[in-house]
Amino acid sequence: MRNFPDRRSFAVLLALSIIPAVAMAQVSVGIGVGVAIHTAPPPLPVYVQPPAPGDGYMWTPGYWAWGPAGYYWVPGVWVRPPAVGLLWTPGYWGLVGGVYGWHAGYWGPHIGFYGGVNYGFGYGGVGFVGGAWRGGVFAYNSAVMNVGVGVVHNTYIDRTVVNNTVINHTSFNGPGGVMARPTGMEQSAMNEHHFEPTSEQAQHFNQAANDPGQRFSANGGHPQNVAMNRPGGRYFNQQGRIANGVSSGQLTAGETKNLGGRESNINSEVRSDRQANGGTLTQQERQQVNRQQNNLSRSIYNDKHNDQTAHYGNNEVGDRRYNQQQRIANGLRNGSMNANQASHVEQREQNINRSDAADRRANGGKLTPQERQNLNRRQNGASRQIHNDKHGK
Repeated sequence: MRNFPDRRSFAVLLALSIIPAVAMAQVSVGIGVGVAIHTAPPPLPVYVQPPAPGDGYMWTPGYWAWGPAGYYWVPGVWVRPPAVGLLWTPGYWGLVGGVYGWHAGYWGPHIGFYGGVNYGFGYGGVGFVGGAWRGGVFAYNSAVMNVGVGVVHNTYIDRTVVNNTVINHTSFNGPGGVMARPTGMEQSAMNEHHFEPTSEQAQHFNQAANDPGQRFSANGGHPQNVAMNRPGGRYFNQQGRIANGVSSGQLTAGETKNLGGRESNINSEVRSDRQANGGTLTQQERQQVNRQQNNLSRSIYNDKHNDQTAHYGNNEVGDRRYNQQQRIANGLRNGSMNANQASHVEQREQNINRSDAADRRANGGKLTPQERQNLNRRQNGASRQIHNDKHGK
């Protein structure tokens, strides 16, 4: 996102010159030659962080970027740093003299100034509390970072950094936004030697830039793809959408079973292809996966907007079914359950629901004590499976 303005942009640069020189590191003003941005970036969307794909990955928050069609969302993503000991300082928008300028993110040994913007997940506006380098290995603070279950091993818990700071979703620094200025430590960090975004990050950025669905004009500030578990991946985004459908009742157990099964098959295919190609996908394989994910994305949308919704009933059995679905949804959101596990559990839930419906039809809408006991036993079994899946047993 680095740009080189011509003479028409000098007025913009002059306006920005009132920012302290140390805060001018990595500024891109007006995305495109001679273009000044006078429209504020949209508020940051609310989203769930996908679990880290493995040790050594660093979280880079999502943000609104600018292109020919206006603002578009670049999803938050886990990436590998270019070298041991480096941390990511996110970019931010700054408003000066009526013009919004982009201050690009960078890698460095310490966290610099990122406009006071609260990106979440350790980036609360000042510094970073999501983890630290310890002896050449990055340790994750699981109090604020989603490390999944059994994937990341070097963790610690520091809840003292989880405070009662007022959380807002303002996405820029300046009048009408976050009125923050660099601290002494941030100024020192901004003067250190910095490293550009990695090639993976550039690929990630380009993918978002070329996706019409990421544009604010298309999504109204609610992008479909808000976060990824790694560059080029869509796995978590699909799981998050399925989880939301389960939680809201827009997806029935049967629909979730089918969608989860399809997502699991895609994930297995990707793993096999990567193993066969030294950890990468060929262009043809990537295109095929994208087609499959696009088809799945349409199925998720169609299932969530058809006339089938989950009805639990205002009774003890219905409450139990509802609670089971919320536990499955939470497992999908935080990564403690994968698509395959959710599909298997939903198969059991679908069978239980069918038995419940059949028994009620045969008994004038009621259950006999024996039928109720049988359903409770089967729900206990499904509950244990959910617990075991979410805790890696």
